Amino acid sequence: MSTPTAAIAGDGAPGPRSPLEAELAALLVQALNLELVAEQVDPATPLFADGLGLDSIDVLELALEVSQRYGLQLRADDENNHAIFQSLRTLAAHVAQHRTK
Repeated sequence: MSTPTAAIAGDGAPGPRSPLEAELAALLVQALNLELVAEQVDPATPLFADGLGLDSIDVLELALEVSQRYGLQLRADDENNHAIFQSLRTLAAHVAQHRTK
């Protein structure tokens, strides 16, 4: 996968992030073998399309990793998936609210 330019904020540095967002960015980069480092992932950048450019298979892999690490259920048929996986920030908010580990 090529380095997504939208993952990096306009000045070359990502916006401020919480510790959970930083942890999830590292998980995202590692699990999907992205050609960037976790510190380059802006928490507000969309995960799909012009953002990181993830596809449905990427999100399934990410959901599996997140479920295993944080002990929460992320189901493919959940009507809230679009909102949950909108950005790293929305994913982190969901994980923070529902994690069991």
